[in-house]
Amino acid sequence: MRRREFIGFVGGAAAGWPLRALAQPSRPMRRVGVLINADPNDPAWKRELAAFLEQMKSLGWIENVNFQIDYRNGAGDADRIAASAAELLALRPDVIVARSTPIVRALAQSAHSIPIVFLSVSDPIGEKFAASMAKPGGIMTGFTNVEASMGGKWVELLKEAAPSLKLAAILFNPAVAPARGEFYLSSIRTAAPKLGIEIQPIPVGTSAEIETAAKEFARRPDSALIVMPDPFIVPNRALVIELAARYRLPAIYGFRNMAIEGGLMSYGADLVDMLRRSAEYVDRILKGARTQDLPVQAPVKFDLVVNLKTAKGLGLKIPEAFLLRADELID
Repeated sequence: MRRREFIGFVGGAAAGWPLRALAQPSRPMRRVGVLINADPNDPAWKRELAAFLEQMKSLGWIENVNFQIDYRNGAGDADRIAASAAELLALRPDVIVARSTPIVRALAQSAHSIPIVFLSVSDPIGEKFAASMAKPGGIMTGFTNVEASMGGKWVELLKEAAPSLKLAAILFNPAVAPARGEFYLSSIRTAAPKLGIEIQPIPVGTSAEIETAAKEFARRPDSALIVMPDPFIVPNRALVIELAARYRLPAIYGFRNMAIEGGLMSYGADLVDMLRRSAEYVDRILKGARTQDLPVQAPVKFDLVVNLKTAKGLGLKIPEAFLLRADELID
């Protein structure tokens, strides 16, 4: 058979083949689980997720094209966290992105082989999520958000912004806060007496307890709030911010979005940057990297954000030198 005739024969025969026989084999859709303590419609979470998806796209991953995301929300509640973790693990994703210590703890109990990239975990070594920062050694690696000394830094910043400060309440939920609150309280207790500040830990577990605590504490003169960045406080931040304004309490928060949304000021790791960096680990794991070979990373960017409108509403005159050090001023 001549070459031209052979080509014609093959072409004619191919026309009768099923389309599936002509299609190139496609790669299976990869699955990424995401378990957080925020409503998917939360504006702060949307900003962080957008950074994650943008970085994933730059690495060749497009949502609903070659990977899909299964979202679950723990809502800062221990029972719901456990249930959401079980649901997500049952889906058997290729990798899970998990934010906050209680969420990672819940996943760790049953995620025997699914790789986990954790975010906003304060003490991964103490929690036994990783053997060391350089060599995690198990199925988990990720990004820490703060270190224990951050508590002392919050006290110092509050004193600088409100020099008359004499009493600081520490608002947290011991059921979900790192080390039941002691992770930050230790450095707060060390720093406060040196600045002439009395501290009062205020454990809360419901929104009603937050309201009661704020009302009772506000009766004390020259007082302020340190709001721990725990998974319960985050979804209740609107209430905390509103109460701080109502009772004219200067307050410092651990996350930037809380200052943007009306809190007086915040100092902490940039969560948008953290989500962006986590996409690089997800990409590497999907391409075959092992979590035990990916070192746990500390924050590289911390922001001091001051809300000038809130300061004015509190009648607070923040020193000019303090404002000059801020990374961002909200008018």
